[in-house]
Amino acid sequence: VYKSADIFSNLAVKLSITLVVVIFLLFVNIGLALFLGHYLGEVYYGFIVVGLAYLFIAITLFIFKEEWIKNPVSNFIISKMNNQDTI
Repeated sequence: VYKSADIFSNLAVKLSITLVVVIFLLFVNIGLALFLGHYLGEVYYGFIVVGLAYLFIAITLFIFKEEWIKNPVSNFIISKMNNQDTI
């Protein structure tokens, strides 16, 4: 019971921090797209450039999903379940 609570509380904290970072990055990316659009002459050009950057990131994450996402999350959960400390 304690291990499950510890795992879920750690995940809740990480998800909360992730949510704040995602919102921050959303506003930064909108600003970047507007800036690039102004620099390139048309606003939509900036959004196209930012969209293509995200497409590149998505393809990269898809290629390396096992090493960068699945394995670290699995290792985190396993290490928390194997932790011998009691609360």
